Amino acid sequence: MPLEGEVIVGMLDSGVWPDSPSFSDEGFGPPPTRWKGSCQNFTCNNTRVRHRVEQQRRRPVAVGQGRPRQPHGVDRRRPGGRQRELSLAGLAAGTARGAVPGARLAIYKVCHGGCGDADVLAAFDDDGVDVISFSVGNLVPTPYFEDAGAIGSFHAMRRGVVTSAAAGNSALAGGHVSNVAPWMLSVAASSIDRRFVDKIILGNGKTIVGASINTFPALQNAPLVFPINGTCEPDGLAGGSYQGKIVLCPADNDDDGPNDGTGPFMAGAAGAVIVGRDPNLSQAVILPALVPDLAAPGVEIIASWTPLSSPTGEPVDKRRVLYNIVSGTSMACPHASGAAAYVKSHHRDWSPAMIISALVTTATPMNTPANSGSNELNYGAGQLNSSKARDPGLVYDASERDYVAMLCAQGYNATQLALITGSRAAACAGAASDLNYPTMAANVAPWRNFTVRFRRTVTNVGASPAAVYVARVVLHGARRRELAVVVSPDRLEFGEQRRTASFSVSVSGEAMEAEEVGRWCGLTASTK
Repeated sequence: MPLEGEVIVGMLDSGVWPDSPSFSDEGFGPPPTRWKGSCQNFTCNNTRVRHRVEQQRRRPVAVGQGRPRQPHGVDRRRPGGRQRELSLAGLAAGTARGAVPGARLAIYKVCHGGCGDADVLAAFDDDGVDVISFSVGNLVPTPYFEDAGAIGSFHAMRRGVVTSAAAGNSALAGGHVSNVAPWMLSVAASSIDRRFVDKIILGNGKTIVGASINTFPALQNAPLVFPINGTCEPDGLAGGSYQGKIVLCPADNDDDGPNDGTGPFMAGAAGAVIVGRDPNLSQAVILPALVPDLAAPGVEIIASWTPLSSPTGEPVDKRRVLYNIVSGTSMACPHASGAAAYVKSHHRDWSPAMIISALVTTATPMNTPANSGSNELNYGAGQLNSSKARDPGLVYDASERDYVAMLCAQGYNATQLALITGSRAAACAGAASDLNYPTMAANVAPWRNFTVRFRRTVTNVGASPAAVYVARVVLHGARRRELAVVVSPDRLEFGEQRRTASFSVSVSGEAMEAEEVGRWCGLTASTK
């Protein structure tokens, strides 16, 4: 608790409901003496040490406006403490525990309907937190010099603050990971080891089981109907009669994303069945490193909610709850933020890159034979494992200079670099693939055999200064025989006077088809 109580997590979103039991400071001592933040419009306590409303543009400010009507920022599990008797109308009842008991929260309301760049940047530049949790992003990746999250997190990295960011949920619309800057941790959403399910018994006696979160009484003899205009958007249901019926909806409403059943609910339907494949909650763009970095629990998570909004967020829904069950990378991100805070509490002198490396290299691999239908562009290095991240053995460190060199190699000019870094002084050397990152990825020309090389440096942070690590390559996928991987040297020796060591990885392969994605290999190192 003393170590964890020194960690402060900044949360940039639409604010929190400060009266929620999740933010009780029972059992907490005073915040760290180094903390100078204060609360705006609210009274702080020993858990919530900052609550600030960022509004850089001139606009009216309502009394108590820090209390969010839009619940996106509210449904974040706090990093510490225990809260008993949580449930959504009896569902998921139990005890919630934060990732870091004793950690403090600094809340920055940067979203007021939308999330303005000026508000986001002002929050990133405020106070002195240790970790920033950023469940905000664009629908698709934008150049770093146009991305407030990338710019803000760069300056946070410069001050030693690690940023954990939601990867985004735009896959069904053909989108990609929205937060891709390598100086932040990009988090995909994974499922947990339990699901909420319900069943429909058809007229022919066949039973269909599917995911469903509800506490409604069982329906008897309800007609199953199609939407009159082929879509379950409210406009697509216009002109039909759905009272007391179950509406069969396609998984996709349109390019805006998946159907959530709200349309039938607003039309008076007794229920809705969403038909389609399970959505991958993230895809990735090809960068010199694998993105997203890792996956964390983000499906059907119970979390604090605002009484100013209904569980569905729709005006027609008059219910009010203290907790709700929600999904998405915005729910996964706080899990990773808590893990970063946990690592930071035990390694106060580690850089953001070292913390990201520890989380990525200790993630539990998800590319198992049972999961062969997907690839690392869906979930990154694997499932978050915060307990292992405390002692990763080796870490990949990187500085501001390394990130600037990568940007130079990607073609960013002096003006664009200045927008990101705030300075026109840039030392440009090396290849983008040489960024000292814990994952490696390359975009190769189609129809040609290829060879790519990555250079890396690792730092021994293990308990034994005199450690010896031996590399092992593990190939994945049906076409793994088409890859040749050489690690040089494949043996790294460390000592009291030699805490770092460098190596290179050369990957050669046969020609790939245009737009083909997914020949994978894993590099592990174990002590000898």
